[in-house]
Amino acid sequence: MDTFCMMTDEELVVSYADGNDYAFDLLLNRHKQSLYAYIFYTVRDQGLAEDIFQDTFFKAITTIRQGRYTETGKFKAWITRIAHNLIIDYFRQRKNENTVSNDAYEVDLLNNPSLCDDTVEMKMVKTQVLDDVKKLIDFLPVEQREVLEMRYYGDLSFKEIADVTGVSINTALGRMRYAILNMRKLATDHKMILTIN
Repeated sequence: MDTFCMMTDEELVVSYADGNDYAFDLLLNRHKQSLYAYIFYTVRDQGLAEDIFQDTFFKAITTIRQGRYTETGKFKAWITRIAHNLIIDYFRQRKNENTVSNDAYEVDLLNNPSLCDDTVEMKMVKTQVLDDVKKLIDFLPVEQREVLEMRYYGDLSFKEIADVTGVSINTALGRMRYAILNMRKLATDHKMILTIN
């Protein structure tokens, strides 16, 4: 089974399509954490996130078994796109739209090294900062929120985000810059401190 662990995602998909269920188990294990995190931080409901997660892999299984999966070397982007579409369907049903004005400036709020201290006080501060960031994310326009969540919670590259959302890399980068600027403006307006000194 060690040879399976060394296989690429695409090789595992081919093996699974040929009837090897273990290959799909490996694919699931490789991508479940980042995919679930992306879904959960988008919908912010554990039960709903689990449902969308299961639906995502059900759709992936069905597509692969029916021979409709097209090898592109981007399994992670493909599976994230399925989840993305299911989330969009959910939000369309809920008719949930938020808007905030746009501008251009990027700052990395979620990967600040000063948030990594292990003291109890620092953990409490980190938790508060991350809670504040999550609240600010809710106020972003859908397109900006999606890019930010895919980047930070789904751990996707901007190329993968562009593939998932069907836009150019420049558009994905622009949406991220607008999202960060809007979050900074909202934080300033609400006197939130999103860094630890």
